[in-house]
Amino acid sequence: SYNAGMLTALSNRIGDVALLLSIAWMLNYGSWNYIFYLEIMQNEFEMLMIGSLVMLAAMTKSAQIPFSSWLPAAMAAPTPVSALVHSSTLVTAGVYLLIRFNIILSTSWLGQLMLLLSGLTMFMAGLGANFEFDLKKIIALSTLSQLGLMMSILSMGFLKLAMFHLLT
Repeated sequence: SYNAGMLTALSNRIGDVALLLSIAWMLNYGSWNYIFYLEIMQNEFEMLMIGSLVMLAAMTKSAQIPFSSWLPAAMAAPTPVSALVHSSTLVTAGVYLLIRFNIILSTSWLGQLMLLLSGLTMFMAGLGANFEFDLKKIIALSTLSQLGLMMSILSMGFLKLAMFHLLT
């Protein structure tokens, strides 16, 4: 249980650092109103770096394929802790973050990379749930598969559908 908690905390710290770096990089534009800069600077190197940092943060929060080990491991914790991690507090933060930054995904190769990684996450979670016996881990892998589905929908450009799936 302690090792699972450490894996969860350290994996999410990577996303926190990436999010803080993207916030600090956005200060170069004079403010945090990134919506005004996304249309103008969408093909610039700085926006690609900000987008990749935001995508890294979203991938760690939503447990996509390089960082997907923490979500089933977090189910080893006691039930209130695992319910808090599993519910709408942590795992949906990455999906909502990418909904806000959808212009970066749709105008660069980051969207294609996200589609590949989220498809691999869906496949891995579905295959892993078939061979698991612990019911809490099966539910965690089902959640992971649904997160991969939301990320793949988002990377194809259907942000309203991804938001609808997130809310339902």
